[in-house]
Amino acid sequence: MRQQRLESIATSVVRQTLRQLPANLRDAAQSCRIELCSMTECLAAGEDDLDPDLLGLFEGSNFSGDPDPSALPRVRIFLDNLWDFTQGHLATFREEVRVTLLHELGHYLGLDEEQVAALGLE
Repeated sequence: MRQQRLESIATSVVRQTLRQLPANLRDAAQSCRIELCSMTECLAAGEDDLDPDLLGLFEGSNFSGDPDPSALPRVRIFLDNLWDFTQGHLATFREEVRVTLLHELGHYLGLDEEQVAALGLE
């Protein structure tokens, strides 16, 4: 599926997921930039330190920490990897975009891998 179509679908899922968050979490999430990316493009741009199989990544200061202007928070969602992971199944792709977003926002809110997994966001 073309990257532009995946971005359109993922944008819709991200918006809907954010709208469904409780108000306090939705407000907190507004401070975190959310990017829909292609891992292929990131690797081609020289981001060799990324695990090529990542579905999502949180980077920067978490919400509960001291704000560091040099480490503005962002969540990256790697659409090409998600599409491959879901074997091109559209409904599964939508669900995995949602889960990946919530997983990475969990890190932004200060949760570690174990805590995020305990919420069912693996």
